[in-house]
Amino acid sequence: MVNLGLFSEIKPLVSVNVRFRIPYYTQWGQSLVVCGSEPVLGSGNVKKGLLLTPFHEGDALIWGGSLAVPAGFQSDYNYYVVDDERNVLRWEAGNKRKLLLPDGVENGKVVELHDLWQNGSDSLPSKSAFKNVIFRTSSRLAIEKPLGTIKNKLDQEDLVIVQFKICCPNIAEGISVYVIGSSTELGKWKVNDGLKLNYVGESIWEGDCVVPKGAFPLKYKYCKYGKNGNFSLEYGSNRELLVDISASGPNYTVLSDGMMREMPWRGAGVAIPMFSVRSEDDVGVGEFLDLKLVVDWAVDSGFHLLQLLPINDTSVHKMWWDSYPYSSLSVFALHPLYLRLQALSKNMPDDINQEIQTAMKELDGKHVDYEATMTTKLSIAKKLFDLEKDSILNSTSFKKFLSENEEWLKPYAAFCFLRDFFETSDHSQWGTFSQFSKNKLEKLVSKDSFHYDIISFHYYIQYHLHLQLSEAAEYAKEKGVVLKGDLPIGVDRNSVDTWVNPNLFRMNTSTGAPPDYFDKNGQNWGFPTYNWEEMSKDNYAWWRARLSQMANYFTAYRIDHILGFFRIWELPEHATTGLVGKFRPSIPLSQEELEKEGIWDFDRLCKPYILQDFLQEKFGPSWIVLASHFMNEYQKNRYEFKEDCNTEKKIVAKLKSLIDKSLLLESEDKLRRGLFDLLQNVVLIRDPEDATSFYPRFNLQDTSSFKDLDEHSKNIFRRLYYDYYFNRQETLWRQNAMKTLPALLNSSDMLACGEDLGLIPSCVHPVMQELGLIGLRIQRMPSESDLEFGIPSQYGYMTVCAPSCHDCSTLRAWWEEDEDRRRSFFKTMVGSDSLPPKQCVPEIVYFVLRQHVESPSMWAIFPLQDLLALKEAYTARPAIEETINDPTNPKHYWRFRVHVTMESLLKDRQLTTVIKELVRGSARSYPGQEEEANLVVVSEKEQIKNEEKEKEKIRVTNQDPKITSIAVL
Repeated sequence: MVNLGLFSEIKPLVSVNVRFRIPYYTQWGQSLVVCGSEPVLGSGNVKKGLLLTPFHEGDALIWGGSLAVPAGFQSDYNYYVVDDERNVLRWEAGNKRKLLLPDGVENGKVVELHDLWQNGSDSLPSKSAFKNVIFRTSSRLAIEKPLGTIKNKLDQEDLVIVQFKICCPNIAEGISVYVIGSSTELGKWKVNDGLKLNYVGESIWEGDCVVPKGAFPLKYKYCKYGKNGNFSLEYGSNRELLVDISASGPNYTVLSDGMMREMPWRGAGVAIPMFSVRSEDDVGVGEFLDLKLVVDWAVDSGFHLLQLLPINDTSVHKMWWDSYPYSSLSVFALHPLYLRLQALSKNMPDDINQEIQTAMKELDGKHVDYEATMTTKLSIAKKLFDLEKDSILNSTSFKKFLSENEEWLKPYAAFCFLRDFFETSDHSQWGTFSQFSKNKLEKLVSKDSFHYDIISFHYYIQYHLHLQLSEAAEYAKEKGVVLKGDLPIGVDRNSVDTWVNPNLFRMNTSTGAPPDYFDKNGQNWGFPTYNWEEMSKDNYAWWRARLSQMANYFTAYRIDHILGFFRIWELPEHATTGLVGKFRPSIPLSQEELEKEGIWDFDRLCKPYILQDFLQEKFGPSWIVLASHFMNEYQKNRYEFKEDCNTEKKIVAKLKSLIDKSLLLESEDKLRRGLFDLLQNVVLIRDPEDATSFYPRFNLQDTSSFKDLDEHSKNIFRRLYYDYYFNRQETLWRQNAMKTLPALLNSSDMLACGEDLGLIPSCVHPVMQELGLIGLRIQRMPSESDLEFGIPSQYGYMTVCAPSCHDCSTLRAWWEEDEDRRRSFFKTMVGSDSLPPKQCVPEIVYFVLRQHVESPSMWAIFPLQDLLALKEAYTARPAIEETINDPTNPKHYWRFRVHVTMESLLKDRQLTTVIKELVRGSARSYPGQEEEANLVVVSEKEQIKNEEKEKEKIRVTNQDPKITSIAVL
């Protein structure tokens, strides 16, 4: 028998009861779990976390649970929604919560945590765009006490210590945060007698007070308070704290009240491709150091953001095709095109300086001459490198850069050397170097190699690009301007990334987009699709490294084609158009499923359906000649493509050969379109990796193959088509996005925006909202199927709104090229039955811009071309010449340059004044506003009245009888 007296000298452990409590509405079969870093909370394993129990409190559904912990217990924790098997369905956004027990808490005491679910938008203050740029003054506040510390002591049973915690990221100098409320401890609603909170870091303010149990329920609000006695009360109804005042009730109540309820922060920005900027110092193209001028102009115009297109090296072909900024040679390397030659040396030789001056004049053209500019810059940079390489390569700064970036920089330099040596970026043509290995790489970049000068020249270029972009990025931060980058969805098939990591890509495929607003035949971008299964094995390390690299320069970024992280439109590598593809991942139609529906003739449905009538209709009298070259007649009046032309790429090659030999006289474009139509005339696409799986062709009802089916089969395919594209994939696509997107978002603190245009699955917007991703709204491409134009006043807060973007015509070009839609816009949006002006006059531009700045969207971002159209003097150039990209043309030359220098725009006070007044009048934030801000003493009734006025400003009405008139500048 055990002698318990042996343990009589051991002091009993102090045990504290911690209760979790959070309001959250779930669906049937869902529960909430608390999971934290300590074993009692699962040690990070949600399946072992604390399962909460639901109960109703009035109309609210509350989830609660408790556990016993020792004094001094600390843990990170978060809430998760799980199914019956504890599989995670969703989780909170933002930083981990901190559980810190009060010092000196006594045995048996109860600490109750009142939490609110952290939505994606709640994590925005921690993003670098806000923390380090827009609210940078607030983030530099001195920490007044450690997080979670409770100052008061509990000495009576009828008292409760309440700790208040609120997030308030936008605080001007000299402003404090208070809690005022219904109890004496909270000042009886008088700010001077309220509870002053302490700053604890990360935009969080905390304070605690001792409240008698008789004071509950406690009503309260947070407010900002200035040294001069002025204050600003948070809007909305009073907050209320209910606690169990019985003996079993809490002794300590910790309130995590989320965000202070203020008018949502809203800002504006300007978008311009790096290559389009013009300055007095550039050589043929916009350069990184020109961004300082653009930042100055943005500040003068009231803009908090400057958005760029991708700036990575795209030198795949070493010709003008490389002007396409979304086809990167390396996702880490910067583009040499944007190098400022004059900044390469402090001791520039006179002859080289003269060469730069000559190049500036010769390349100062209407458009970017991509090839000439690249050749000139690299030639001059090489001369400077030869003169100064020893001092640069041996400098401490360069060695640090090389050490921090060698993982991507060495393969990049080696790739560039091999590309030039073999005269192709197609690494499959590099013989022994086709297969990448670290041993081969180290030999290639060895300092002892005869070509080390070539290798180190690429280091040198990247080093200076890094210095110049870093200088511009730091300048933007200090001026309060967010620098927003662009994350392309793909990489070039012949790139450093596919050479080094071929296992991460499906090289026999191509990415694109199904038919949409831009192109009825879909888009084929030519990039290989990602092997997500392989990428997941190291927790998406390639993506995480890519985002970390971007974060060196940018504080926000645009995720190009965010739909690709849910599913990508995958095409066979031999396709040239984007029509005959399938979504990856997706649940296909199985052969068994189709056979149960009475569908069995798969050859008829999957092979191009070509009748003699079709050939005669498409090609007229010359059909016989064309058929002899491209077709075999395998049944009477039924044709199939010959082996040497049974893909789109084969058709293109054979057509070119026949026309070059003058064997075909018709237009090559017309013949290609006709042959492609025949090749694409299928109802089903058979999976090349699984012959028993099938995918319905996009818009299959438009094909003559479908139209020739019997009515029963047509009805079956209509139903299966709708199911495939709009129903059966939603859960799969959500799961896919929730695996991939968090890895991106958690790899940096940049503010993330997703380009969510196109065919939007219903799962996309809920996931974006959950993850705190900001969507995109283009007025001419509304996401609502029943609208011709988006209504900016109805956009959600978590959006970026814009009248146009780089993938469509400018506002002025659209207005002048599309008479029908121009009239429709004038009638429905302006509210006028009169004929609209044929030219997009400044009054029209002002009206459209005002619609956008007054929208509820977090950001209103305008292409620079649309802003310049506010002034008639800047509209002399044909509007069509301001187009950045034509999505229907895969070989579009990206070469638009603004026709006025940034120095000239900075001197144009008329334009910047009109733009800034437009921004200010919309109640959007602008740089320098913090210094101008003053708090006003108001009663709660006056505060509510002012809130309604501010909300009314945001609720822009589109019922104006006519366009607001402004003076033509």
